Amino acid sequence: MFRHWRRSSFALAAVASGVTALLLAAGFIEWNFFFYRESMIRSQLGHLQIHLAGYSEKGTSDPYAFVFELPKHESDAVSALKHVRSIAPRLSLQGLVSFGDATLPFVGEGIDPRHEAEPGQSVVVREGRDLGPDDRNAVTLGSGLASNLGVHPGERVVMMLNSPGGGINAIEADVKGTFTTVSKAFDDAALRLPLADAQRLARVQGAQSFVVFLDDTARTQEAVDAVRAILPADRYEVVPWWERADFYNKSAALFGKQVGFMKVVIGLLIVLLISNTLTMSVLSRTGEIGTAMALGADRHSVLRRFVLEGAFVAIAGAVLGALLGLALAALISAIGIPVPPPPGMSHGYTGEILVTPSMIVDAIVLAVVTTLAASAYPAWKASRMVIVDALRHNRA
Repeated sequence: MFRHWRRSSFALAAVASGVTALLLAAGFIEWNFFFYRESMIRSQLGHLQIHLAGYSEKGTSDPYAFVFELPKHESDAVSALKHVRSIAPRLSLQGLVSFGDATLPFVGEGIDPRHEAEPGQSVVVREGRDLGPDDRNAVTLGSGLASNLGVHPGERVVMMLNSPGGGINAIEADVKGTFTTVSKAFDDAALRLPLADAQRLARVQGAQSFVVFLDDTARTQEAVDAVRAILPADRYEVVPWWERADFYNKSAALFGKQVGFMKVVIGLLIVLLISNTLTMSVLSRTGEIGTAMALGADRHSVLRRFVLEGAFVAIAGAVLGALLGLALAALISAIGIPVPPPPGMSHGYTGEILVTPSMIVDAIVLAVVTTLAASAYPAWKASRMVIVDALRHNRA
């Protein structure tokens, strides 16, 4: 290999570039998954939700029938679990919001700002500020809803809805700010107000959901199992975030297929390049192969030498590609990738590349397997040479 260093360098570069390209492309998709998942969890779903039993089936048609208060000893038990950061009550509302001559439907949530996830990339405040723990008669609006109403922070809106008793109730609230999330459809109809105001508007006590936030999304299933062990199963249902993230699940499946297609394309390119390189190596060393076989080397020995050469190229190229991919991922992430607003979002964001250990292992395994597969035919061809013909090729 070192004697024919140009050919070997070309083979190493082919494997390394394939691994690097796969890591960068898959890493960008993985970061988008991470960004969308975390933003959706912190702005809407939480890591898991606690409801009264039956809410998932009947809560949409009769949400106020599932309003409850979580007893303090049960709330404290959940809060004391490892990895739990906070538990936040939420009361869902649907009604009409008015400003001036404009009246639009809204989907609202009464929240306790003290226990909600801190706003950041998940909930971006566009104007004004977010709700504070001491706010009363206050509201924040999704940017789309605020734009359609023509309202700005500092102005006052009126919210109306049908109460559980069948009457109509209304309250006034000062607009504290506007926000955007990862979902434009949500921003076009969403508003948030303090839980006490929401309860006063709906004329109820309690909430339909108690949303639990964790310090690590990877611990969600562990937390779900722990919460289910604490709360009575006949009274409560505990729902992890992925059971309410239909769009995310479908998007993940789609992009997962795209990553799989990239693996096939890169694997085929590696096979073609390495197969061609090793075939040229066999042709250029035909005389050497004949001499080695004349001196007693059997076919298995010749086969093994070329397979080992392919294995060395595969391992060295894969490791080099992984190191290069990690370095480029860190550099590109430090600079940032400007991403325009994708379909369904109202604002762009700065993307990064997230390379996970499993991704590195997959890329290395793909490179090694495809390179060994590519070296199989040239190695077999070298081992099947006739000694006399190979020696004659050497004299020529």
